[in-house]
Amino acid sequence: MPVMTRLRAYHAVLAVLVLAAYFSTEWGQVHAWIGYGVAAVVLVRVVMALTGAPQLGLMRFYPQIHGLKLDNAFTHPAISRILLLGIAVCLIGVTGTGIAMDRGWSLGSTPNQASSPAAGEAEEGGEHEGEGEDGEDSPLGEIHELFGNGLMLLVAGHVTYLLLFKRPLARFMVLGAPKSPPK
Repeated sequence: MPVMTRLRAYHAVLAVLVLAAYFSTEWGQVHAWIGYGVAAVVLVRVVMALTGAPQLGLMRFYPQIHGLKLDNAFTHPAISRILLLGIAVCLIGVTGTGIAMDRGWSLGSTPNQASSPAAGEAEEGGEHEGEGEDGEDSPLGEIHELFGNGLMLLVAGHVTYLLLFKRPLARFMVLGAPKSPPK
């Protein structure tokens, strides 16, 4: 599979999972499972970066500001890279805090159920998320929510930026390479 096709597929799967995670916050274990799916996709992306293809390298997230001038301020690659870096930080933050809050509960691998914040409540039909020391009202839950909201804000900025200043790239990511006319 060509590199750019893999990148587009990764991008589409990640976008769908992140949106599903964001809009499923009240769905308990479904939200957690979607979050684990996001974590798996992020790990796949890291493995893809190790293939050596320049389009997949992690250096694409590192903003290089040389060449930035007033006349190219909106179209310079540094803008895209700053947005991508912010998205990556928020994505890793929201995924990491979500996994820390879940503690493997949704995977069924709670080695010490006595230390689970809501082990008793879960057996009685209650949700484990939102209760106890690592629920959505805890400091970790607040950080998780902050990263999630920041992620959505940065993604909206990323999409808006692409549509305003990098329309051919946006078109390529959504529709793929234009078909060349038959000769």
